[in-house]
Amino acid sequence: MGARSSQGVNLTNAVVGKLPAPETGSRIFYDQKLIGFGCRVTATGVRSFILNYRTKTGRERRATIGRWPEWSAGEARDEAESLKGKIKDGMDPVGQRRAEQQQPTVSELIERFEKEYLPKQRPSTAKNYSLQLERFVRPALGKRKVVDVTFSDIDALHRDITHRGLPRQSRGGRKKPRPAPYQANRVIALVSRLFNLAIRWGWRTDNPAKGVERNQETKRRRYLSPKEQKALISALAGAKDKQGANIIRLLMLTGARRGEVLAAKWTDFDFGTGYWIKPGATTKQKTEHRVPLPAPALQLLSDIRSEAEKAARKSGRTVSEYVFPSRSGGHRQDIKKTWHELCVAADIVNVETVIDDKGREKLFVTPSARVHDLRHTYASVLASAGQPLTVIGALLGHTQPGTTHRYAHLFDDPLRAATERAAASIMPSGEQSAEVVPFGKGRE
Repeated sequence: MGARSSQGVNLTNAVVGKLPAPETGSRIFYDQKLIGFGCRVTATGVRSFILNYRTKTGRERRATIGRWPEWSAGEARDEAESLKGKIKDGMDPVGQRRAEQQQPTVSELIERFEKEYLPKQRPSTAKNYSLQLERFVRPALGKRKVVDVTFSDIDALHRDITHRGLPRQSRGGRKKPRPAPYQANRVIALVSRLFNLAIRWGWRTDNPAKGVERNQETKRRRYLSPKEQKALISALAGAKDKQGANIIRLLMLTGARRGEVLAAKWTDFDFGTGYWIKPGATTKQKTEHRVPLPAPALQLLSDIRSEAEKAARKSGRTVSEYVFPSRSGGHRQDIKKTWHELCVAADIVNVETVIDDKGREKLFVTPSARVHDLRHTYASVLASAGQPLTVIGALLGHTQPGTTHRYAHLFDDPLRAATERAAASIMPSGEQSAEVVPFGKGRE
């Protein structure tokens, strides 16, 4: 802990500046007046003020106050006297500092979250959460202690993502930050979940994300028009990625979620009865969902199976348990690239003009529809065919009626057609009465 001086000195700035440095190690010069207060001098000439004390349990401690000349002798003496008063009241400055240093960081919270929480989620959810944490949360808060994160920190993160988002780059264009208000909401929801777990694990007592005002969102309802559906089907026929094309075909024919199709196993399908029994591990509601398959979907699956068996015989391998296996094992994870290519081929795109680094205009093309919009389109086709909301909800796997009710407006056209047919049947053209009786009034 450093050699002691043989006798005390009056620690003033003038004295501290002249204290001799030892040849090796360090030496402590204690103050004549304030017990335990001293100045430690190292062989390199570094001078630091310290305070020796005993805790209430009798344990010896040495607290470092600060370096000279950043701390003057007078300031260090005042701090030492203040600490002695707190120590007398039971405080242990060194113990408290060590405890604070051992407090987990947000990066450590993320690591535990990924180790203990994410494995219980659907693979697509876990992947999305990890991506958000690595892109937004860890860079902004990773080095902070969990207990030190404040509401202002989370609110600032939300504002930053809202206004700047992530830099995006066009092909050959310059990087340009783009607002991401919806993404900001998703990230803060994840951060809130993260700190709720921190509370459960005893890492802090409150949630700093509570009360962050979310950006207003307009629910997006995108449906492919009959013309777009026809163009997409035509593009599927010429797709280079045959497996990706079949995934999209099955999505169009069943209205299933992307994750359900990607993770589908052959054992999930009962070809005898024509049913797809989706296990709870792949469904959003985490419960088994039994849904009948239309003939085109059954034929598609049969063709995929035949091709898989043919390839297995040729290679001497067994058929994968997954309908859409990946080359590295397991099932396929994404169809983003294929979806982009198909949308371009079907002209289901948004076109934006950007300026590259040389000042030239270039076109930036992105799909105007998402893969998930195939599910909305499937529901719209059912509604247009006059199927009730209960049937649509059952086919889509909705457990809450309110979830399906979002498609209620799609019934406007078939309902109008139905009421016109009923009116025509009740009162054929040319037989309508000219007398109009307002509601609530009777005839005389």
